[in-house]
Amino acid sequence: MAMGLRVSGRNARFQQWQALLGNRTKRQRRGEFLVQGVRPITMAIEHGWQIRELLYDTSAQLSRWARKALDTVRAEKIAVSPELMQELGEKVDTVPELLAVAAMPEDDLRRIPVGPTMLTVVFDRPTSPGNIGTLVRSADAFGASGVIITGHAADVYDPKAVRASTGSLFALPVVQMPSHQAVLSWVTDVRADGIGMSIVGTDERGALAAAEYDFTQATLTLVGNETTGLSSGWRAACDQFVRIPMFGSASSLNAATAATVVLYESARQRTAAARR
Repeated sequence: MAMGLRVSGRNARFQQWQALLGNRTKRQRRGEFLVQGVRPITMAIEHGWQIRELLYDTSAQLSRWARKALDTVRAEKIAVSPELMQELGEKVDTVPELLAVAAMPEDDLRRIPVGPTMLTVVFDRPTSPGNIGTLVRSADAFGASGVIITGHAADVYDPKAVRASTGSLFALPVVQMPSHQAVLSWVTDVRADGIGMSIVGTDERGALAAAEYDFTQATLTLVGNETTGLSSGWRAACDQFVRIPMFGSASSLNAATAATVVLYESARQRTAAARR
């Protein structure tokens, strides 16, 4: 491995990395974000994301995994002191041996694969980065074709969201859109191509239980803001509303949890249909 730049103090380069953790505007301006953790970094590499920089701990006896990444990934390799690596890793008791700076892909709905059984999830105006990451992880686990974040929302590339996705952010398309109109225009194009995509909102007063809706067809499933639910624009666009039956004293489910339940039901129906 060729030795490159070494960073041992809080210089301008370190401050750039620090800004990627805490400043959404600077992440967007630079078009890049910091990736923490073995699995997320591995997934980013395996799924072909552009890695611009690999930071490694100058004091560590690097693992085979870290050495392989440093030897094979086309990126600038930067040796960083353990104190600064620990700060960037954001764990009090752990010094990461490797961190990555990855380029953001374009927010383009054409990244989402289209087909007669496509299942795409919209998360409307989420305020919690952790909920975004959890929903992306569930969408990946249950076979969704993509996730769309709409409206004034938390950032997909916030480190909390990236960590909560446990690498799933890199495995399926996640696109941020400023409003529902652009998504509805995309749905119109999908339908014009002969795919009968239905728009289904999740709502505690939905006419159908989730298990009563046919999720084997092309579906755009909507999950609303954690406090206020779906926007009026999205509600007006829905073809159907589904609810999750609840029997205990809880008044509602966490938004990402509700999405996970609906995604599981979708996967259950599709698995059953494939067996027939």
